Amino acid sequence: MKIKYEQSAGGVVFKNEKGKILTLIVKHSKEKHWSFPKGHIGDKDKDEDIYTAALREVQEEGGIKAKIIEFVPKTSKYQFKHNDYLIKKTVFYFPMEYVSGDTKNHDSEIEQAEFLNYDEVLKKLTYENDKNIFIAFYKKYKNRKS
Repeated sequence: MKIKYEQSAGGVVFKNEKGKILTLIVKHSKEKHWSFPKGHIGDKDKDEDIYTAALREVQEEGGIKAKIIEFVPKTSKYQFKHNDYLIKKTVFYFPMEYVSGDTKNHDSEIEQAEFLNYDEVLKKLTYENDKNIFIAFYKKYKNRKS
């Protein structure tokens, strides 16, 4: 089996709404899993940097504009089989804050995009690694706000 390496970037987007911290998660149309908006770095512009890719993917998959609040990502590494390939993927997630937009404006790769509270996010996220990244970013964001 051939091995292919892929890198993606995305964001864990927080929104402060009436004193409550909400977080953006998305449900993917094909695989039906709940995660954070993310996508390939450089799939539209080969010279795209990791930060631009993360912000672009949040806008495409989440329908919103956000800003990166800390430029040190947390990484998620996993692998899966696709056709004759073993894909080894690394995703770089940045903590972000909502700026503007509506989650209804997501692209067709996404079935649903919504802002949820802490407990709802933990219930819906499909993957344990996403939950760990979320908890770490949430704690930092909450402490930053207090």
